[in-house]
Amino acid sequence: MCMLVFIIGGLVILAYCSQASNERTYQEVVWAVCGKVAGVLCEVAIAVYTFGTCTAFLIIIGDQEDKIIAALVKDSAGAASSPWYTDRKFTISITAFLLILPLSIPKEIGFQKYASGLSVVGTWYVTAIIILKYIWPDREITPGDVPASPSSWMLVFKAMPTICFGFQCHVSSVPVFNSMKRPEVKSWGAVVTAAMVIALFVYTGTGVCGFLTFGSRVEQDVLMSYPSTDVPVAIARAFIIVCVLTSYPILHFCGRAVLEGLWLRYKGEAVEEDVVRERRRRLLQTVSWFLLTLLLALFIPDIGKVISVIGGLAACFIFVFPGLCLIHTKLSEIQEARPASWWTMVCYGVFMVVLGAFIFGQTTANAVFVDLMK
Repeated sequence: MCMLVFIIGGLVILAYCSQASNERTYQEVVWAVCGKVAGVLCEVAIAVYTFGTCTAFLIIIGDQEDKIIAALVKDSAGAASSPWYTDRKFTISITAFLLILPLSIPKEIGFQKYASGLSVVGTWYVTAIIILKYIWPDREITPGDVPASPSSWMLVFKAMPTICFGFQCHVSSVPVFNSMKRPEVKSWGAVVTAAMVIALFVYTGTGVCGFLTFGSRVEQDVLMSYPSTDVPVAIARAFIIVCVLTSYPILHFCGRAVLEGLWLRYKGEAVEEDVVRERRRRLLQTVSWFLLTLLLALFIPDIGKVISVIGGLAACFIFVFPGLCLIHTKLSEIQEARPASWWTMVCYGVFMVVLGAFIFGQTTANAVFVDLMK
């Protein structure tokens, strides 16, 4: 909840800077307000973050398919046999090639907007199932130890990447703000506060009840802790797969747009007018992106390791870049006398940059030297 104050503040700052700079996307706001160096760093960070998130999505698909297929095979064969077509690498690959790749190729992704409602319903269903399973647990589920506090205060920082990963919607917040009927900072503050509070209840209900149900033996993906034969949980897994199938192309589109912008800027060209060249380059970018994320997902089965790496990067979008934008925006204002509110905003921006840099450095170092080195 303490982090949520700064998360909402970052969203409001981005809307304020978007109005001041008259730009409509996250990277364009950073470019216009903070300059070329910060703009390039922001674009690279967005590309890396969306790439890592796409990899995490494929891992999630594999997790849910493992449980669903295990239940189906056991029911049909009468034993826990494992035919070749139930192998995790095969199921992820066939799902990705048949469903995700075709959805990622189109130049525009407006046709996927109708899936957002289904994603919301699926998220609430998953949360409701986990809460109900905690209130009325199954007999075969025996929880492990449930510690009331971490063994070391340093372990608190291990939660930072997951929090940042879960609440990071800042990259898409600027175009959403500009799509409002009346894009005003005050009304935007009310909208994002309501949205973040809803997300807080969803995450808290899922996290707390999932942990209390299984204790220290809970999996990184909480749905993996439930038995394969549990029908309501199987429906929840299906909802998660549908949500991820529609989310991967959207994140890929954001990353591909950044790569396209970097390429055109490097070549000193305007928006591509040659349709054939644009289509060829888009296909190459899409297939390369898809194959690399699939390859990583096949050999990194633990979603926690991916989140630990890109979660720290999410802190940059939540704290560092909004803080820099606020500082530059206030410094660009021509004022004869600078009131206390001006100094308060500048100090707040500095604090956000320092906090974001600390979270990014600490979580990334921990991910590299602890999780990845193991």
